[in-house]
Amino acid sequence: MTYTAKVRYGLMKFVKDFCSDLPDLRIGDRVIIGSERGQEAGEVLTPPREVHGCDCSSCPKLVRKTTEEDEKQLEQIEEELIPKEYRFCAERIRELKLPMKLTSVEHLHDAKKIIFYFVSQGRVDFRELVKDLAREYKTRIEMRQIGVRDEARLLASYQRCGRELCCKTWMKDLEPVTMKMAKNQKATLDPSKISGRCGRLMCCLRYENGVYEDLKSTLPKKGCEVSTPHGRAKVLDYEILRQKVTVQTNDERILFVDAKDIIKSNDGNKQAVG
Repeated sequence: MTYTAKVRYGLMKFVKDFCSDLPDLRIGDRVIIGSERGQEAGEVLTPPREVHGCDCSSCPKLVRKTTEEDEKQLEQIEEELIPKEYRFCAERIRELKLPMKLTSVEHLHDAKKIIFYFVSQGRVDFRELVKDLAREYKTRIEMRQIGVRDEARLLASYQRCGRELCCKTWMKDLEPVTMKMAKNQKATLDPSKISGRCGRLMCCLRYENGVYEDLKSTLPKKGCEVSTPHGRAKVLDYEILRQKVTVQTNDERILFVDAKDIIKSNDGNKQAVG
């Protein structure tokens, strides 16, 4: 019988379906998987689902639940090997005067690959560094350049909202966030208040943007004339979440009106609001 389960693995929190013959997997179980990078540890995110007609030859394998020996090896990697590898690499970067900053080290469970993550303003010729690392550790070396958002995902912990960073806990893809999204939400444009731990615009602006776009589409445009319970008026501003519209009547009164009470536009047709 073949089953599949979603597993999260790696420093970058990859998520993928893995084939298994284990029907008793539970959410949170630690497992050993065979990913495209090699054999490594992961965490089960979904209960196993029975599948029929699955081509197991093309599906990555969930090898087993971690054993006591696996856990000891993973602890040794985390507490002993990675710190040593980080220090050695950082020292060689300084000696070679390379324009790069080492961020993190990932040592796979099967020890067939060590991945060094770094940030840099441009391309870096690290061939000499890779030779030194390969000579020291006798295994495959991968240098991976990342951006500041990925750096925050690896190193940061909590955001000002008091929760762990979304990019660290559940977000898989770091899609672009634009200033237009901040303006849609009428957020302050003070960079210190709309920037995340990475120094870029906060990701929550993106996944909240759809709601603001939908609510905004129900409101009349600024500058247009509308009919209100108080007579004809010109739209000055609006509050998207509260669905309130600020209008100026023909007799110069400034009023706050519910969007649902604005019933006609200046061409006499019903205004699509509320």
